[in-house]
Amino acid sequence: MTDPGLGAPMIEVLSRLQTVGAFFNSSTWSKRVDDPTISDFVAGNPHDMPVPGITEAIQKWAEPQTKDWYAYKPDVPAAREAAAKTLSAERGVTYAKEDVFLTPGTFGALSVTMRTILDRGDEVIYLSPPWFFYEAMIMIAGATPVRVTLAPPSFDVDLDAIAKAITPKTRAIIVNSPNNPAGTIYSPELLKDLSAILTDAAKRNGRRLFLLSDESYRKILFDGNTYTSAAEFYPDTFVLYTYGKTLLAPGQRLGYIALPPNMPDKQALRDTMFISQVIGGWQFPNAVMQYALQDLEKLSVDIPRLQRRRDTIVDALRGMGYETTKPDATFYICVRSPIADDLAFSEMLAEHDVFILPGAIFELPGWFRISITANEDMIERALPGFEKALAQAKG
Repeated sequence: MTDPGLGAPMIEVLSRLQTVGAFFNSSTWSKRVDDPTISDFVAGNPHDMPVPGITEAIQKWAEPQTKDWYAYKPDVPAAREAAAKTLSAERGVTYAKEDVFLTPGTFGALSVTMRTILDRGDEVIYLSPPWFFYEAMIMIAGATPVRVTLAPPSFDVDLDAIAKAITPKTRAIIVNSPNNPAGTIYSPELLKDLSAILTDAAKRNGRRLFLLSDESYRKILFDGNTYTSAAEFYPDTFVLYTYGKTLLAPGQRLGYIALPPNMPDKQALRDTMFISQVIGGWQFPNAVMQYALQDLEKLSVDIPRLQRRRDTIVDALRGMGYETTKPDATFYICVRSPIADDLAFSEMLAEHDVFILPGAIFELPGWFRISITANEDMIERALPGFEKALAQAKG
């Protein structure tokens, strides 16, 4: 039962989270998730054996080399240095290892960063449709989430809407590029214009305005696309990254926060972030994953294979009459539900052993999301089900 003392915004968020919880715990999918006969497109989980090399790296570094091998390990220096070296090579500027803070994936990175920069009463802008938990995490940090909506099917970023959403209370904006669920890569031109807006607002309001750059999918790029980080244009950017997508091993919880070389007043942030990691529930990856990071940096999921899956699904669904996106990056395809109730349509698909993520889960009602981490056998089995469910919906 909802606490009548809660404000309307929190009640709305709790209601949405209850929808998420109900889907992951009570839906038909939740009861059949381990059934090998279904086609599971719900989450960005692996449906093939792990990327070659992961097991060897973990086994190698699980072997103790010192008496304190399994002691408390806040930010293993060799791991920080490996991540900083890769970032520096990608960006053409030098990231210091002291500015890399290891976290249990982007989830942990978001939590640590929000605790570091937010005070009660601050506002944080996020773009919708979002990753599931941005809004709730902002509220848990004591701040107020401010939604700026991206309209499907293009999901273009409305810079004017962002500018209007900024107030004297705005402390941060979360930018997720490549975007989950849209699969859009934000262009250098857009990021440069956004930087100008944020810089002007910070000067006008007399307070720092941070950008949280969620770069979870920055290496999952299709069609020869390239990636540009907001950090290249806006110094007050926190770079948030996870190896869970690149390795297609989200359960291993390995990622980081990186501060760009030209971020001002970094020393105070360094100290506060370390404390935030500790008091937030020891938000460091486990020791073995930190040791293994230098080897895991060299590995990647088969991206051309993911692109072939994207093409197969998009071409097939469009041929049936579905409206779909064709993502430039990420694991996901957005599809318009043939009926307004996407949760109801997800159950129609379930009757044909096909399982997708309804848009109601991520602030995009009337749509659903397909994960292309589903393997080729699942895709082949699912296509007739998609066609039958569409006919059923039209009927």
